[in-house]
Amino acid sequence: MRTLTTTEDLAAFCKEAHGQPYVTVDTEFLRERTYYSKLCLVQLALPGEGDENAVLVDPLANDMSLEPLYDLFRDTSIVKVFHAARQDLEIFWVEAKVFPEPLFDTQVAAMVCGFGEQAGYETLVRKIARASVDKSSRFTDWSRRPLSEAQKKYALADVTHLRGIYEYLDAELKKTNRSRWVAEELQTLTNPATYEIEPEEAWKRVKTRTNSARFLAIVQALAAFREGYAQSNNIPRNRVFKDDALVELASAKPRSASDLGGLRLLQREARRGAIADGILAAVERGVTCPPDKMPKPDRAREKLQVNPALADLLRVLLKSKTESSGVAAKLMATSSELDQIAAGERDVPALSGWRHEVFGADALRLCEGKIGLAAKGQSVVVVEL
Repeated sequence: MRTLTTTEDLAAFCKEAHGQPYVTVDTEFLRERTYYSKLCLVQLALPGEGDENAVLVDPLANDMSLEPLYDLFRDTSIVKVFHAARQDLEIFWVEAKVFPEPLFDTQVAAMVCGFGEQAGYETLVRKIARASVDKSSRFTDWSRRPLSEAQKKYALADVTHLRGIYEYLDAELKKTNRSRWVAEELQTLTNPATYEIEPEEAWKRVKTRTNSARFLAIVQALAAFREGYAQSNNIPRNRVFKDDALVELASAKPRSASDLGGLRLLQREARRGAIADGILAAVERGVTCPPDKMPKPDRAREKLQVNPALADLLRVLLKSKTESSGVAAKLMATSSELDQIAAGERDVPALSGWRHEVFGADALRLCEGKIGLAAKGQSVVVVEL
């Protein structure tokens, strides 16, 4: 097993990769104690058998710059193959503002090829590569050096088996003319907005039981402070204060340090110093927020006039399409999208792109009364009306 610890060695490997049809990529990182992931290891493999064409790249080595890897990512003649790429791509975007192009995600491809919803890497290794993965090193501190042989073996397996999985899925997609479907799905993964969290928008991720505009204004100010503080100090947002404490703060509206001391859910570290000052300033901003600047709750779902019988029929249709196409239902249409369609909404992802071909066109025809559904043996089929 080769471990690259210098930029020169990485550049030599990347030079070897130029001209190859693809390279498989994976990462190991830590995020438990930081806001941004700490990249600890990069695994790469070129087409071939065994470990000969695979390497481990140590980004923590003193003489290592990942710029040769980023140049490889920019080479559009080589497909970069990942499994469940979102967290890996976030690291590379935050570190270098680069996305691997073109990208292939075997988890997305597996969902299109009939392997169910969010098929795990271990499942694909077993079903496609006919091998097994030793997961004993899954939960480990990847920042510690030296890496053990077990860690290296585990990490390298994440890209060596991926070669056969990619080749199988790529062939299946080409055989069924579904490569475009996967490409459509991956557009979200290579959109910078997917990974950039604006502090002023962070409040939308906090679950609350009230839609009072004033209450939400305080929630927004507190969430914005927490997100900004976590980003600037590179610590997890929950280390600043947790969601339940944020909701308690928005309800109690503390105005002084002594008020903070009387709260039940706020962590001790947040009752003093910069965090306490930030909390009090955020509460003040929320309390004094002008009415026209207050956040507006999303009431779109409340206004939907869903036809429950039609929604149930759409769910049956979706199950039928899932069985006939082999595409995971979750990828084709979500439950909320079915309700939107049943309520007359048409600006819905399930009705556009490849989903329109597989499900959306018949979903609209069902809504218009042009088709019905009938049982045929163990299956449900579409019938013209």
